[in-house]
Amino acid sequence: MAVTKFEWDEKKNEENKDKHGLGFEMAQYAFSDPDRIIAEDLSHSEKEKRFYCFGRVNDGVITVRFTYRRNIIRIFGAGYRRKGKKIYEDKN
Repeated sequence: MAVTKFEWDEKKNEENKDKHGLGFEMAQYAFSDPDRIIAEDLSHSEKEKRFYCFGRVNDGVITVRFTYRRNIIRIFGAGYRRKGKKIYEDKN
């Protein structure tokens, strides 16, 4: 079984914690949800493809914004967003 690797900018992680109350350390667990949803972010994918992961972690649905770099998932944003929760619940 392949191991998924994650990376992020630590400054961006701290900013995300301050703004959304969620660190990327926790956000990476959204990818472990067997019912997770991956969707391309078409409005912000000009230079490189960007994606959303909607996944349940503990009692909430987390929306993670990320890209792939060298077969590593690079997280650059995460939060508990109502729209992400709705997308997740509509598909599951």
